Amino acid sequence: QVHVMESGGDSVQAGDSLRLSCVASGDTICISAMGWFRQTPGKEREVIAGINSGGYTYYADSVKGRFTLSRDYSKNTISLQMSSLKIDDTGVYFCKVDPPAGPLPCSSDGYWGQGTRVDVSP
Repeated sequence: QVHVMESGGDSVQAGDSLRLSCVASGDTICISAMGWFRQTPGKEREVIAGINSGGYTYYADSVKGRFTLSRDYSKNTISLQMSSLKIDDTGVYFCKVDPPAGPLPCSSDGYWGQGTRVDVSP
């Protein structure tokens, strides 16, 4: 199994910057893609940014140009550098780990962390 832990959430003001971190540990054969999701009240959890094992990085349109995702493959960590934060960026940020495709003893649903909260005020 894989344990996922996020950190870095905080209360900030609009325009500020914040860095979130996520570390995955456990069965490393089950760690392939990693990414960040955001959940706000009344909305479904949405993907914000992700990076696969080959380094391909994806960003949601709402964060392009403001957020930067980086990954340390040797430590199974990802970081999300968030700049020019907006009130709409408020929410709980979850880190998710997806296993590689194939017949592996991994959860096909992936692994989630408990979330870290970001509050952006005017």
